Amino acid sequence: MDSRDTQGGITVQRALELPGLRSGLPEVLAGADRLHRTVRWVHAGEVPHIASLLKGGELLLTTGYGLGTRPADQRAFVRTLAERGIAALVVELGPRFTRLPAALVETARSAGLPLVQLHREVPFVTVTEEVHTEIVNGHYALLQRAEEVHRRCTEALLGGGGVPQVLAILADFSGSPVFLETAQGQLLYAAGAGPAAADPLQVWEGLRGQHRDEPLAGTTIVDVPGGGPATGSVRARLVLLPVGGPVAPVHRIAAEQAAGILAVVLMQARQEEELAARGRGDFLTDLAEGRIGAEDAPAQARVLGFKPGDGPLLPVVMRLADGLSPGGWAVLARAVAEELASVGAPVLLGVRPVEGRVPLLLGLRTESERPVVADRVAAALRAGVERAGTPRPGARPPVVVVGAAEGWAAASAGLRHAAEAATAAQGLPERPWYDARRLDIDLLLWRLRDQPDLAAFVDRAIGPLLEHDSRSRPPLLPTLQTYLAHAGRKAETARELHLNRQTLYNRLARIGELLGTDLDDPQTVLALSLALRARRHVVQDLPPAGFSAPGAPSARRRR
Repeated sequence: MDSRDTQGGITVQRALELPGLRSGLPEVLAGADRLHRTVRWVHAGEVPHIASLLKGGELLLTTGYGLGTRPADQRAFVRTLAERGIAALVVELGPRFTRLPAALVETARSAGLPLVQLHREVPFVTVTEEVHTEIVNGHYALLQRAEEVHRRCTEALLGGGGVPQVLAILADFSGSPVFLETAQGQLLYAAGAGPAAADPLQVWEGLRGQHRDEPLAGTTIVDVPGGGPATGSVRARLVLLPVGGPVAPVHRIAAEQAAGILAVVLMQARQEEELAARGRGDFLTDLAEGRIGAEDAPAQARVLGFKPGDGPLLPVVMRLADGLSPGGWAVLARAVAEELASVGAPVLLGVRPVEGRVPLLLGLRTESERPVVADRVAAALRAGVERAGTPRPGARPPVVVVGAAEGWAAASAGLRHAAEAATAAQGLPERPWYDARRLDIDLLLWRLRDQPDLAAFVDRAIGPLLEHDSRSRPPLLPTLQTYLAHAGRKAETARELHLNRQTLYNRLARIGELLGTDLDDPQTVLALSLALRARRHVVQDLPPAGFSAPGAPSARRRR
C-alpha cells in the first residue's frame, strides 16, 4: 500500500516517476531511503528565504538561484527546508549549477532531506499540473475507500449487526484497535487486536485509560453526535489508537462517517431500551396500584422475561432526588441492568421517569437471602447511577429502599410500601439501603405532612429551640439530635460532637430550659424524636411518594 492510499497525497518516488520529472533525468543525491514521504503540494521558487513561505510536505522545485554562493549559505538553506518539513528538494541543473555543490549534498544527507538534481530542463508548470492531478486523484481515491467502509457498515447494520460489527469493520480497515467511549470517557465497546494480537481491552487500559489527560501521540478521537445539552451534544466518542501504524487521514474520514452511523444506532438502541424499561416500569406500577391481580401477574411477568421460580419476591425501589434528561433514563436503565447482572438473582427492572423512580422485583430462593441480596442490589444500583453519570454533581444521593420478601400476593403492597418509604427516607442519614419495615414511623409522618396538627406539634415540641438557633450561637439543635440518636448516652454524644463532658451538660441543660422539659423523661424523649423526624416533612417541599400520577399533593413550606 503506497502513501497515496492512506495520506491523500503521493510519494516523492511516485512524483519522480511521472512524465514531467522523469523527462528531466532525475538523480537522487540524498535521502534515497525517504522517497516514501508524502507530497502534499508542489511549489517553485528562487528566493533564499523560501522556507518561510512553506508549510511542510511540499515538493520544492528550483533552478538554484536562491541557494546562495557560499557553502555556509547553502547549508543554512537546506537546514531550514528540512526543519520546515518539506517532502523533497528538486534542483534543475543549468546556468546556475552544472552539478550541485558538495556542501548542499552533505547537508541534505545529514538532515535526512531527499535531494534530487535534474539533468535536463523541464517545464515546472507541467510538473506542478501532473503532481497536483495525482494528489487530487489520491484524495478522491481516499473518499472512495472511506465510502466503501461506510457502505460495509450500513450493510452490516441492515443485516442485523450492531455497534461491535461497525467497530470491527473500522478496526480491520485501519489496522489498529478501535474503541467507543461514553462522553465521560468510560469504555463501551472495543474491536481489533493490538500488538501481538493483544486483547483490545488491555490495549485501551494501557494506552488510553492511563493517558486520558495527555492522549498517546497520534490518537484520533471522533465525536459521535446526539448526546444533548448535558454532554455538549456528544453522545459518545470513537477512539483510534496508532498501534498498528499511524492513523492516516483516510482512517479519520472513515471514522467520521462511521460516527454518523453509530449516532443513529445508539439513538435507536436507547429509545428501544428506554421504551422497554418504561414498559416494565408500567407493569410494576400497575401491580403496585392493584390494576394487575396476583393471579395474572406471573404470566405477564414471564412475557417481560422475568421467571423468578417458586421462592419469595423482593421488592426494591430506588428514588433519584433530582430528575434526569429524557435520554438519561435510557442510559441509567442500561447501566443498572448491566450492574444487576452480577447479583445472581432473576431481576425485573423498570423505570418511572415521572416519579424519578427505578422499581424492581427480584426472585429469591429463600427469605434468608434477603440481607445479602439487598446489599448486592443496592451496590449495583448505585454503581449503575455512577456509570450513567447521574445524578448531577452536587445532587443528593439516590435512596434505595428494600421491602419484605413475600410471594406474588403481597408483591403489590410491598412495591407500594417501598416506593412511599423511598420518598419518606429522603433527608435521612445516608445508608447503602433502607429497610422499608423500619421506616414506618417516617412514612406515617410523611403521610401527615399536610395536616396542620403535625406542624403545630413540631412547633410545640421544638419551636423554642429553633427560635434560639435562628439568632444565637452555638446552635443547640445538632446537640439534641446527636443526644437522641445515641439514646441519651452522654459519653458517646460528647465524643461524636467533640465536646468535653461539662460543655455537653451545659448545652443539655440549656435545651431543657428552653423547651421546659426533662430530657431524661422517656415520654419527652419520644416526643422530641418524633418532632425531629416530622420537621423534615413540614419545613421543606418533597415530591409525591406513591405510584400516583403527577399532581398528587406535595408538602408545603411551614417555616
